[in-house]
Parts: sequence; C-alpha cells; structure tokens
Amino acid sequence: MTTSREHADAEPVPGARVLIVEGRYYEALADELLSGARAALEAAGAEVEVVTVPGALEVPIAAEIALEGAELEGRPFEAVVALGCVIRGETYHFEIVAGESARALMDLGLGLGLPLGNGILTVDTEAQAWERARVTEGNKGGGAALAALSLLRLKRRVAP
Repeated sequence: MTTSREHADAEPVPGARVLIVEGRYYEALADELLSGARAALEAAGAEVEVVTVPGALEVPIAAEIALEGAELEGRPFEAVVALGCVIRGETYHFEIVAGESARALMDLGLGLGLPLGNGILTVDTEAQAWERARVTEGNKGGGAALAALSLLRLKRRVAP
C-alpha cells in the first residue's frame, strides 16, 4: 500500500528546471549523493543541471551565482539541491563549515522563496557518511532532491 507521502514524492513536476550544486571534497561520496539526487529528479521529470565546487562552504555561493546567471539568460531554475559532505576532524573547522554552509543555504532559500533541498551531510565518521549517502541505504542525495521537489510543488500550488 502506498502512503500519502510516497504518493506525493512520486508526483511528476513537469517542466521543472532544478540546479544541483555539489561540493566534491569527498569525491566518491559526492558521486553517490549525486546519483541519488539525479535519479529522484529525473524520475519526477525534472530537467537537471549540475554545478561542481570544491567543498560544502562553496555550495551556497555557487548556487546564488548560478541562479543569477540562469535568470539573466531567461532560463531560471525553480529549485536547488545542495550536496556535499563535512566529516568531523580534530579542529573547529568542522563546526564552521557545517554551520555556515547550512546557514547560507537557509538564507538563500528564505531570501528568494526558493525550494531548496539540503543534502550536505554533517557526520562524525566516513562510515556514517557512507550509510547516509549510499543510494541503497540512507540515500540522502535522493532525499534532498525529494525535499526540493516537495517545496516546488507547494510553491506551484500557491503561486498565482
């Protein structure tokens, strides 16, 4: 039996242009997150464009730059999916990168009324990252894409 949530996640989003911005500091994890996000978006019928940056801290900045450029070209994006991974180390750098990337993404989404799915993992270990990233396990890339699509469906439903 399909739950109402599963049904909502499966609803197509015709004509949607979605931007994925991926931080590739951990390349293999980035590949897995991207695979999950791309599959979810393509299953919904969305057109996908991917922008790649070195790490999680650059993701919000790249998203804003790409959004502005697409708007100027007359091909705006309707939603963004942010992907990346921050693994705790022995310094305070983890807190800065994790907190500031999340804050900047929230500011971007709220400031623009932008459907945005945050798939930047913040974990203690690489093993935790893999549990969350693997398409066959946590599939957080796919989950971030579904979150962005859910917000986009809401925006389309309430926007004049």
